[in-house]
Amino acid sequence: MPPRKRAAGQNALPGMPTMADLRDTLWKAADKLRGSMDAAQYKDFVLGLVFLKYVSDSFEERRDQIKQEVLDQGIPEGRVDTFLDDVDEYTGHGVFWVPGEARWSHLAERAKAGEIGLLLDNAMDAIMKSNPALLGVLPKIFNRDNVDQRRLGELVDLISDARFTGHGDRAARDVLGEVYEYFLEKFARAEGKRGGEFYTPRSVVRLLVEMLEPYSGRVYDPCCGSGGMFVQAEKFVLNHRGRRDDIAVYGQESNERTWRLAKMNLAIHGISGNLGPRWEDAFHADKHPDLRADFILANPPFNMSDWSRSVEDSRWRYGVPPAGNANFAWLQHIVSKLAERGTAGVVLANGSMSSKQSGEGEIRAAMVEADLVSCMIALPPQLFRTTQIPACLWFFAKDKGPQGTKRLTDRRGEVLFIDARNMGKMVDRTERVLTDEDVAKIAGTYRVWRGTASARAQDQAYEDEPGFCYSATLDEIREHDHALTPGRYVGAAATDTSGDEPIADKIERLKKELYAHFEESSRIEQLIRGKLERLNV
Repeated sequence: MPPRKRAAGQNALPGMPTMADLRDTLWKAADKLRGSMDAAQYKDFVLGLVFLKYVSDSFEERRDQIKQEVLDQGIPEGRVDTFLDDVDEYTGHGVFWVPGEARWSHLAERAKAGEIGLLLDNAMDAIMKSNPALLGVLPKIFNRDNVDQRRLGELVDLISDARFTGHGDRAARDVLGEVYEYFLEKFARAEGKRGGEFYTPRSVVRLLVEMLEPYSGRVYDPCCGSGGMFVQAEKFVLNHRGRRDDIAVYGQESNERTWRLAKMNLAIHGISGNLGPRWEDAFHADKHPDLRADFILANPPFNMSDWSRSVEDSRWRYGVPPAGNANFAWLQHIVSKLAERGTAGVVLANGSMSSKQSGEGEIRAAMVEADLVSCMIALPPQLFRTTQIPACLWFFAKDKGPQGTKRLTDRRGEVLFIDARNMGKMVDRTERVLTDEDVAKIAGTYRVWRGTASARAQDQAYEDEPGFCYSATLDEIREHDHALTPGRYVGAAATDTSGDEPIADKIERLKKELYAHFEESSRIEQLIRGKLERLNV
């Protein structure tokens, strides 16, 4: 689909529901089916219906625009229908073509007729046939024996109250994009541990993107989940006055349902991504064998024990990963996909920074000695509601030199360590998020260390900060037996001793204060004893 310009407005029109109202309405819709199926199932139902409502709303929005444009050109009203049925007038503006039987008004009128499941499946099929980008993506799961058709009809009624148009000058796509991200987060929480398979906390994704600064080029995620990394990369580009097509998106996902969610997510945001012709395990069947990416962002499953391992694999350049843990298989796969000057950011379990079992220590040492590791970040606890495993970020760079006209600081033979364990704020009893200030400080520190254009523009110079960041040489890392835990390198935070008095003087002062307290305590004791004796008289 052709790209569509993002609208800048944020506010709803007077009398129209706010974004909070819209999200609340749609979450109530999810509750309609919550009691009759598990979280994973109703995620597919609700997000499928939300997508259907969105394409219908945006279609009607474009239809009204076409009619007004035609009338403004002086064309008689009797000829308007000719233009309203021109598919190119929709797809050329980044709007999906919606056949009559798939339009929401048609479905809503028949919501209580008893065949709503069949109508919805037919609508999904009609939209996919009319829009090649959606082939094999939309769910056809509504006309099944285990689906309560009465509740499904009520669900359609409730979603009818939601409009993705009329929110100021914001396009329907932008509104749905926000709703879709909100829902993915809510469903991930509802599904618990399994939700982590398709959702990475937004603040963590933002940090990865801000560190790598993917202004343009090929962006890859080998375990893309619902596509959150790509969406944040797109937002970064747009926020820096770029265009959607400044980046080319490549991804892979092993779970069929999650792969479909990602395809829908990209379609909603107008991102033309290549996620492969179908879902597939990147270890078993790499869908992008010749890809060399400029930027890689990934949150692989932590400590995955059941993975497709082959000892004879060209990706294991730094050592064969153990059969019982895929952490170093993911890292080596990602490095194998980097372009000559590519960079990568990867979320992994903390154990990957120091583990030595099953040859992992040797693999880590080989990657460090190859000068691939550019930065290691220890994350604060409780960022991931779906797992209690402490996490860290690995950053790789194929070229840590100045890179010619980029004029970067030469960091060959160095690694930046950042300890962010004390950062973030709790949003409830169990979940922490990195604030905008946290993200800015961490990413800004890395940019200054690397000497990027954005850091040079602010005329900043890198300095180690005890307790937070330290630039270590490979010799120093060797002294630590190639362990990459930031706490080993950054040291303790400096304390302000400028106002400290000499220790002998301090002891003498404290002794005098203590004796004074003893005397006051004795005085108060005698006073109370006297009062008690008078009471006994």
